[in-house]
Amino acid sequence: MPPEILELTHRIAELWRQFYWLPEWAVVVLVVAVFTGAGWLAHGIVFAVLRRIVRGRDLFWRGVVERARAKLRILIILIAIGFSITVSPLDPDPSASIRAVILFLTILVIGWIIAGSVEMWAVVYLRKFNMAAEDNLVARKHVTQTRILQRAAVILIGAVTVALALMTIGAVRQWGVSLLASAGVVGIIAGLALQPVLKNLIAGIQIATAQPIRIDDAVIVENEWGTIEEITSTYVVVKLWDWRRMILPLSYFIEKPFQNWTRETSSLIGTAMLYVDYEAPMDRLRAELERICKASPLWDGDVVNLQVTDITERVAQVRCLASARSAPVAFDLRCEIREKMLAFMRDECPEALPQDRLSLERNSVSPSPSGEGGRA
Repeated sequence: MPPEILELTHRIAELWRQFYWLPEWAVVVLVVAVFTGAGWLAHGIVFAVLRRIVRGRDLFWRGVVERARAKLRILIILIAIGFSITVSPLDPDPSASIRAVILFLTILVIGWIIAGSVEMWAVVYLRKFNMAAEDNLVARKHVTQTRILQRAAVILIGAVTVALALMTIGAVRQWGVSLLASAGVVGIIAGLALQPVLKNLIAGIQIATAQPIRIDDAVIVENEWGTIEEITSTYVVVKLWDWRRMILPLSYFIEKPFQNWTRETSSLIGTAMLYVDYEAPMDRLRAELERICKASPLWDGDVVNLQVTDITERVAQVRCLASARSAPVAFDLRCEIREKMLAFMRDECPEALPQDRLSLERNSVSPSPSGEGGRA
């Protein structure tokens, strides 16, 4: 503790000893109570002044002030208690210990306020984007980037705050330095233990900047189709088509290949495969596909096509292409095309349905001039 503060503590202790008619603990409690009440009153005044200052400002500053109301009260009361302990007749050694604890808590509260400001900034920034829109590519991009950076910033602020708070306690700081200097194995083990956390943290920063995935992206991972539901600081939640959730670490999307169906745009071309007979009239099938797409509200009016992509020993493989505005809509459109094309071939174009052919070699008998049977 600085000698000036120590000298001031001694002088104040001598001053309070003049009130010999009161027990020391009663004087300490009285002083702390008075300063705490003064801090509570000061908080009301300071908060009223801050609310008046930010009244004409944007939503961010108003939100920060409202969110920091309880935190600011705790901070002011801690400062008031610190002053009360300094001016109370408490002995110097316990007074110094209590002030160290108050300083430790004050640093934590300040970090808490800063983290709340970062969260408020994210809330205000994301109000500009509408995730419920049909074409929400820009919104998904900013939501993903903001949420990942927000979590990374909160973790960084928390780590720095705890580190600064621990540095105020000399015994803990000296213990940490001596532990790292004398037992390097512990540092290596800690580094290995923190490797997955640091790996995912760095992967999160890479995802936030490069954005291989975004919130609500349609992806195929581990041979499963789903959408990105949530991106945290360590893992990604993929909502599969049957409402199951697949949990994957952030590093998965940096180290392993996967399919992103909505990387650049939400529009997709859906494919529906049909197997038809060799004698199927392709012109009629193509015209029916175009009629189905034009009559469907799921088609976006961009791409529609029918092609023969393969021929086997029994059937011809036909690929129906149609575009849609998003991955879920494209899936529904593919199912509709299959159903209606099948109904069309069954009801109006039965010659397009696959058929089995059997070729028979017949022996024909022709009479010879002598009346004996001949060989075909």
